[in-house]
Amino acid sequence: MSGKEQKYIHEAIDTNWIAPLGPNVDAFENEIASYVGVNEAVAVSSGTAAIHLALSLLDVTKGDKVFCSSLTFVASANPILYQGAEPVFIDSEPETWNMSPKALETAFQDACNEGKMPKAVIVVNLYGQSAKMDEIVSICNHYHVPIIEDAAESLGSSYKGKASGTFGRFGIYSFNGNKIITTSGGGMLISNDTEALRRARFLATQARDPAPHYQHSHIGFNYRMSNILAGIGRAQLEVLEERVESRRAIFENYFQELAYLPGFYFMPELNETHSNRWLTALTIDEEKAGVSVKHLLTALSEENIEARPVWKPLHMQPIFQGVKYYPHTSSENVSEQLFNNGICLPSGSNMTEEEQTRVIECIKKIAVHSREFSNIHKIG
Repeated sequence: MSGKEQKYIHEAIDTNWIAPLGPNVDAFENEIASYVGVNEAVAVSSGTAAIHLALSLLDVTKGDKVFCSSLTFVASANPILYQGAEPVFIDSEPETWNMSPKALETAFQDACNEGKMPKAVIVVNLYGQSAKMDEIVSICNHYHVPIIEDAAESLGSSYKGKASGTFGRFGIYSFNGNKIITTSGGGMLISNDTEALRRARFLATQARDPAPHYQHSHIGFNYRMSNILAGIGRAQLEVLEERVESRRAIFENYFQELAYLPGFYFMPELNETHSNRWLTALTIDEEKAGVSVKHLLTALSEENIEARPVWKPLHMQPIFQGVKYYPHTSSENVSEQLFNNGICLPSGSNMTEEEQTRVIECIKKIAVHSREFSNIHKIG
């Protein structure tokens, strides 16, 4: 927390605005829209809810197909199933770890040949890094298919001077407790289509008809954000730039201290982009480093340091078994390589220098000891 949240929380309580509407909700929506440069925003209960609303607004229904990044958290794709639609997963590419334009083009060509185009494409900006939006937007525009930009992890990032999340028909942000700013739980749906967002508010409030009694002609959802949580979000938004600077400084320190180690390769930052570096992620070449990701995770855990693997690609998840998947090329499966060799290091905005130094020194010690053991083993 920034320490400024109590002001907005007290205002909500003092004025008795605690329901899923009120001055903080209106202000938070306006402030987010202004910050990223879109016409309007709708505050909702989660980033997942925002994706679900976007799919509903695009009339995605049973039997439809939706192309989706494979290397992401399951929440990016679950709303496709909520609508009874079928996900088709698209591999990553090496320069951003995000959706591969090559794989996307192949998927579209197949869809053309089959005579069944997707209703939408969900592009995810992984760990704060924007995907190759110029190429992806060009492809989707060519086939007249709208984009939902899942910027859950990339608020505060930019691509060629434009805010992450603003390239598609709809963009979404998450304010879950682990994101760069939080409302404890919440999300935001953004768009320049103000009429669509008017309908999003209607659907998010149980699709209640404008009648003096409770009347419902459509199926809706209970997805609106409370006035108290929106107040927390307003205070958090005030320190977003500080959080981005902090995360980038943490990444830079890790990079300076660890990038020289053999086999350690940090997540790249595409030219003309500015990543919020939500998480510091890297891959480890076990043969060169002498240590595997699994070994490093275990060793860090023994030192009470929490690190995690890179997201397991959705096409590898049990619930999506048999779902169609397009690799980057016929001989290169980037998302699986990243999953097998990737690790995310502790990256919280409030990490102290001492805490980060402890992580760095622990990794160095593990890497050195592992290489020494490996060399002895080879000699033996």
